[in-house]
Amino acid sequence: MTDSRLPVTLITGFLGSGKTTLLRHLLSEGHQRLAVVVNEFGTVGLDGDLLKNCVFCAEDKVDERIIELNNGCLCCTVQEDFLPAMEALLLRSNQLDGIIIETSGLALPKPLLQALNWPAIRSKVFINGVVTLVDGYALSNGSPVGDLKSINEQITNDNSIDHLTPINELFRDQLISADLVLISRSDLLSARDFSLVSDEVKKQGNSITNILPISNGKIEPSVILGICNEKNNISRLDPKDHDHDHDHDHDHDHDHVDIISEHLRLETTVDKDDLKEVLVKLVSDYQILRIKGRCWIEGKTLPLQIQMVGPRFNSWFEIAPVGAWKPSKCGIDLVSLSLKGGVKEAFECSF
Repeated sequence: MTDSRLPVTLITGFLGSGKTTLLRHLLSEGHQRLAVVVNEFGTVGLDGDLLKNCVFCAEDKVDERIIELNNGCLCCTVQEDFLPAMEALLLRSNQLDGIIIETSGLALPKPLLQALNWPAIRSKVFINGVVTLVDGYALSNGSPVGDLKSINEQITNDNSIDHLTPINELFRDQLISADLVLISRSDLLSARDFSLVSDEVKKQGNSITNILPISNGKIEPSVILGICNEKNNISRLDPKDHDHDHDHDHDHDHDHVDIISEHLRLETTVDKDDLKEVLVKLVSDYQILRIKGRCWIEGKTLPLQIQMVGPRFNSWFEIAPVGAWKPSKCGIDLVSLSLKGGVKEAFECSF
């Protein structure tokens, strides 16, 4: 691993939205050394058992890589549960490529994001992104949750909750905090219904947040986990790989999305604030999902490491790995994943 800070990905969404199904796919197909913090209660151990069956690491390492926090809603037990769990994982950071936190549907994302900035851990991690799953089929039928009875049982059974937040407010909070929204069960939606669901998500959340369809938890892992290796070629990735046949006539064109990878490299004088402004604008204009790379700034000994998910910009100075491209003086070397082509040309025209 070349990055000194571990990426932490937060996956949120209500019970039944598909969080665990997505996580199983990422563990099985992501080809990364991941640790998972699972926040669950009610049916204790269910999510943990499902994840342990993924066979994503050696059997004797599973208990070290999956931490189950079942004492209640994670955002209400930050001090007691979340921070000790993170500190324990960070003791083994050299054995990991990243950490995924799967919250219960009742957890508010913002307290957890704030906790990741606590002095004990903020120099060791960066926020790789907040991914919110939305049950598209349920929302198309007028509710953000498919099983309201189970949600109410969670609320009743969790004595740790110190926020009595209505379901619709929780839903909005999840959407507003999201860097990426995944519409699950999208294979059950017509193109028109998917469009209506997307419009509702944008209305209640952030209008510039990227929205992608997902079925059976399948998506190109780099979209969620980030770009692992520098790429020198432009490639097109299809994150929708169905493993079942459709026996009906729904229009599922919305269910297939090309992810376009482009390499952005320039030898030019660069200012961090100017670069951030350019990249944030490109994210909006070209529906960029992720950016990873580094830039060399005049007068700085080390290059600036850059990680973006949507408009969320993370940066810190860090030594470049052996063999990495380096400009003669100043320059930028980035890789982007986007939904629209043309990022490279627009990037070059910005300098």
